[in-house]
Amino acid sequence: MIETSNHFKCIDFVIDKAKDPLTEKMIKELHFILKVGTSDSRKDWFNVGDYKKLPNEVGGKETTLPENVGKGMKNLLDDYNKKEKKTLDDILEFHQKFESIHPFQDGNGRLGRLIMFKECLANNIVPFIVSDDLKLYYYRELKEYNSEKGFLTYTILTAQDRYKKYLDYFKIKY
Repeated sequence: MIETSNHFKCIDFVIDKAKDPLTEKMIKELHFILKVGTSDSRKDWFNVGDYKKLPNEVGGKETTLPENVGKGMKNLLDDYNKKEKKTLDDILEFHQKFESIHPFQDGNGRLGRLIMFKECLANNIVPFIVSDDLKLYYYRELKEYNSEKGFLTYTILTAQDRYKKYLDYFKIKY
C-alpha cells in the first residue's frame, strides 16, 4: 500500500521535473520517494535514496558491484546528458544500461521506467507504460538488448501506441 502511494508521488515528481536535466541527485531523490516508509526502509543494509550496499542481480545476471555504482552512474549520465536532443532509442539505451548497473538495492525497474517516462516528456516523445501483458517481453528484451535492440524497441512502440489511444480519447495532441 505504501509503495503504491509512493509510486503515485513519484509520477507527480517526474511530471513536475520533466524538463529538468536528469542528474544523480534527481534519481536518488526519486528512489527516496519510492521507498521511504516501506518495510525495506527499516532494514539497516537498505540505502533509501542512495546506492546499494550489497551486490544484487537481475534476471540471474550479476550487476555492477556496489563500490563501482557511483562511477558507473556518473559515466552513464555524462554520456547521456552530452546528447542535446534525445531520441526514443537514446532513452531505451540509457534504460538498459541503468538496469545493468542496477544501482539501488530494490526498485530499479520501477525507477528506470519512471525515468523513461520523465525523459519522454522532456524530449517531446509520447510516453508509454509497460503493461502486465508486455512485461515478460520487456524483461526478456532488456536481457537480450546488447545482441538485438529491435525487439525492445518494438515492445515499447506497442506500449506507446496504447498510450496514444488514451491521448486520442481525451483529445490530447501529441
